[in-house]
Amino acid sequence: MECISEKNKQYCNCTYEHCPRKHKCCECLHYHRRQGQLPACFFSAEAEATYDRSIEHFIRDYQKR
Repeated sequence: MECISEKNKQYCNCTYEHCPRKHKCCECLHYHRRQGQLPACFFSAEAEATYDRSIEHFIRDYQKR
């Protein structure tokens, strides 16, 4: 399947500019899954800015919403 990174830009809230997977959802999901993490798009803007992609951080962030 062809990557649709241009279309993904509208949904991607990742602020880590140097990430080679930015706007490439398939690669991003696989990378973070291997790391035991979640991608930026699962987090609020405030939580995403910490670059803590842990599941524990997601739970704390989600509970605040």
